[in-house]
Amino acid sequence: MGSGEAWLFWILAPLMTVAALGLLVVRKAVHAALSMAVVMVALGGVYVVLGAPFLGVVQVFVYTGAVMMLFLFVLMLIGVDASDSLVETIRGQRLAAVLAGLGFAVLLVAVASRVALGEPAGLAGANAEYGGNITGLAALIFSRFFWAFELTGALLVTAALGAMVLAHRERLGPRPTQRSISEARLREGKRITPLPNPGVYARHNSVDTPALLPDGTPSELSVSRVLTARGQARSNSDLVDDVPEIVREIDPGHRGTGGRD
Repeated sequence: MGSGEAWLFWILAPLMTVAALGLLVVRKAVHAALSMAVVMVALGGVYVVLGAPFLGVVQVFVYTGAVMMLFLFVLMLIGVDASDSLVETIRGQRLAAVLAGLGFAVLLVAVASRVALGEPAGLAGANAEYGGNITGLAALIFSRFFWAFELTGALLVTAALGAMVLAHRERLGPRPTQRSISEARLREGKRITPLPNPGVYARHNSVDTPALLPDGTPSELSVSRVLTARGQARSNSDLVDDVPEIVREIDPGHRGTGGRD
């Protein structure tokens, strides 16, 4: 491995370690999914550095691009906050999780301490034995490592079911209908009519231009609150000169402030 590959490894390895620790300490499910995605992308980069580009691409496309992004989209669409994760639905599950984690850590340390690193086999020799990288990988998956492949598939199915359980919220009452939502808005005194569209009666039809009310004043409800918070919406002072111009365009014979014959 050359110096460039070594530098890339020492960049990806700490990043992957920090993301793995973040997976354990973060309290929001969305942040945990993002941390796992970072781990998988960095792991794909490590595969590429070690001379296995096919495994690296599969790692990024299948696990990060398909599995983890699916979990992330489900969690973001349905919504799971920190309060949901603190509810203990099964009695003693926290104690069992702590004991299982400690047992797995002891097993991992015991196995890692007895690992013997021999001389790594060259990629050229492995490709020559099976007639190619992809062919050799397929032959190993469906022959020597068949049961490991099946167990990995079962693990992915279990992870998908776990994501569905995390994202599921028990409904305690009937689902609100459009009529009940409208009645609730009337009782609460909220705005009944739709919000005005941006650019109405203005010289520009962009989303950052407030709509003008009949008296010529801008309507703050017509511009998204996100644009207003970012400071990307046009201010009211920028629209002062638009009103006489609009009046002249509607009625060319109108004579008013700043008007022309």
